[in-house]
Formats: sequence, structure tokens, C-alpha cells
Amino acid sequence: MKGIRFKVQSSKFKVQGSEYFAHKITFFKFSLLCLVFLVLLPVSCRTIDLYEKDVTIPGHKWKSDFKPSFTFNIKDSTRPYQFFLILRHTEKYNYTNIYINLYVNPPGKDTAQKIQQDLQLATNDGWLGTGMDDIYEHRIQIGAPQTLKTGTYTFTVEQIMREDPLDHVLDVGLRIEKK
Repeated sequence: MKGIRFKVQSSKFKVQGSEYFAHKITFFKFSLLCLVFLVLLPVSCRTIDLYEKDVTIPGHKWKSDFKPSFTFNIKDSTRPYQFFLILRHTEKYNYTNIYINLYVNPPGKDTAQKIQQDLQLATNDGWLGTGMDDIYEHRIQIGAPQTLKTGTYTFTVEQIMREDPLDHVLDVGLRIEKK
């Protein structure tokens, strides 16, 4: 390996052996790129987002007769799927929970199955969801992962709280992940 020597030429310094520094910088860039790849690889292999859709609640007052529906297609019946209800509200939402009916209409069926849920949104320590300023978002897991038949599914969400309309609810949605 060459040593580093400085020469004075016309009152300027010239570095001999600068190809050594260029090689070190290239190696550093390559090492950094490998490190980023290795950090992101396990994160990218965990789940596959299959479907996510949110519906805005008109006037931020969720009336019981407003029932957002979500339709999606399942093509792989060998992998389990996890369902999440997405709910966004302001900090002025009056309750620590929300009661909903989730209607599931699987392929080939004329009637929907009704699933009643009491979803906790807060504890004595505060909201359970993530917040930014005065808006909170909850991604609440619905049941355990399960395999599904191939075909088109429709999910409908109905709020069944005593307060009607339910104030300060901004959006409701459905997220499905393939495990």
C-alpha cells in the first residue's frame, strides 16, 4: 500500500495515493447499502397488504343508517388473512370504546353473517391509537387470522352506539393483510 505524501506545487497541496481514498469511499457506500438492505429485508417479509380502504363519515357525525361497505376479492385460499377495523376520530370523541356490527357476506351466500364487536379505543392513560395533533387512528385487529375461500367478499360496518349520530368520527375503514 502506498503512503500518503503531500507535495507543494504552485502553493497547492496534491495528495498522492488518492485512489486509496476513492476505494475506501466506494467500499463505505457499498457497506452502507448492504446494511440498509439487511435492515429492511425482515420488515418487508412479514405481511402483505391485500386491501385497505377508508370511508369518510359525512359531517364527522356517524349516523346509524350510514353503513360503509367494503368489497374485495380473495384469490389465494391457502394463506391466512388478518382483518383490522380502521377508525379515525378527534380527541373530542366522547367514549373509550365503540360498539359495531360487522356484516360479512362471503362468496356464494345470499345472507350476511353478523358479528357484534365492542372495540376498546382508550384506557385511563389515554387513547390506544396513534395520534397527530387532535386526530387519533386505531387499527383494531378483528379476530384471529383465518383462511378464506376464493371469491368476492363484502364487509359492512354499522355503528350501534346509543348516541346517534355519533359525533367526532372522521373515517372508518377495513384493512386485510395476508400472513
